[in-house]
Amino acid sequence: MNQKSTTQVPVPAHDFGVLLSPTPRGARLARLLAVEWLRSRELPYGVAEAAAQIVAELAANAATHGRVSGRNFRLVLRISAEVLRIEVTDTRGERLPRTQPASPEGDSGRGLLLVEALAGRWGVEIGPVPGKTVWAELALSHP
Repeated sequence: MNQKSTTQVPVPAHDFGVLLSPTPRGARLARLLAVEWLRSRELPYGVAEAAAQIVAELAANAATHGRVSGRNFRLVLRISAEVLRIEVTDTRGERLPRTQPASPEGDSGRGLLLVEALAGRWGVEIGPVPGKTVWAELALSHP
């Protein structure tokens, strides 16, 4: 019998939240669930596509660098009048993300550069212990 590895996270009705396993499968599911939820919103052109890429990168980082066996990561999407905020929380607060130059020969190291290019703002919030939340915001209107 298969057990679901997702759990809805209590968030306001206009937001979306889910707990996922810190695995490649959990990261893929984060992107798929985000795309489906975003599809039902009336977002400006390009926002949902950029958000899907950001979710994919942050979820992959949570599953790769923020993984603690037996502890899930959380994805939350929040829409306000001005921004779409993407939050990915894992339980490795001591491992902070940082952008770094990607090696042309390397297979990794470009994710946060992509997040930085797509998001209007991004950052990290520490806590609650032992976790951290990496967030990114996309503007919903043109300046």
